[in-house]
Amino acid sequence: MHAKKVDKLATGILYTIAGIIVVILASLILFILGRGIPHISWSFLTSQSSSYQAGGGIGIQLYNSFFLLVVTLIISVPISMGAGIYLSEYAKKGRLTNFVRTCIEILSSLPSVVVGLFGYLIFVVQFQYGFSIISGALALTVFNLPQMTRTVEDSLRNVHHTQREAGLALGLSRWETIIHVVIPEALPGIVTGIVLASGRIFGEAAALIYTAGQSAPALDWSNWNIFSVTSPISIFRQAETLAVHIWKVNSEGTIPDAVQVSAGSAAVLLIFILIFNLSARYIGQTLYKKLTSAE
Repeated sequence: MHAKKVDKLATGILYTIAGIIVVILASLILFILGRGIPHISWSFLTSQSSSYQAGGGIGIQLYNSFFLLVVTLIISVPISMGAGIYLSEYAKKGRLTNFVRTCIEILSSLPSVVVGLFGYLIFVVQFQYGFSIISGALALTVFNLPQMTRTVEDSLRNVHHTQREAGLALGLSRWETIIHVVIPEALPGIVTGIVLASGRIFGEAAALIYTAGQSAPALDWSNWNIFSVTSPISIFRQAETLAVHIWKVNSEGTIPDAVQVSAGSAAVLLIFILIFNLSARYIGQTLYKKLTSAE
């Protein structure tokens, strides 16, 4: 009887703690959305930002955020896939493998501002890329690579060993088994990890202040020269993202409607991050159902 009372008490405490956390998070989300949504309009989402006059938008910053996200994923996904496959399928147990995993753990715990300073010293100064999209994308790759590598490795490790044995029994080589059997089976977890990492990239600010820059030059949509600073597809131009724009508006406050712009930008950023997180769950569950139904 005493054990049952203790169990009920412990369960009640855990539910209470979980409820408090949910209420805090929900209150924070509702506060940001309620404060910012009234300031969101089509003009706000598409027009150019203003430095000294009221009525500016976030069109260029929003585009820069998505463009930087795409460039970062193009760089980081192949590297994380290769590293995850090696650690899961080829790496032998030993000091070297343990050292690599330890380094991944250390890198995954680095503050984003430290990664930003590293990116500034290496990509902006040493490689002479300057404040640019490529500098920001490389810094974000360093920032997200450990987490994405662990996601790929864990997803591949969760595939049952009988799947590998079945592929080898059919005469497939080890590499063909990984490509045609193991990776498709682990795809829901991999895709979910990539989408969650996309939300993390989209909302990052500290690492980009020192690498991608704090200005958003006007874009010439008729200019498709990849090396031009006004080209929308150039990776060598400065690109203030939405998260950096929020920080800049709050820190400088040179525009009369800084509070409204900051609130609207924060709401847009939060909406997209929520979309990334919810779509990650949906995509993962959909892929899992398709794979299980196909079996």
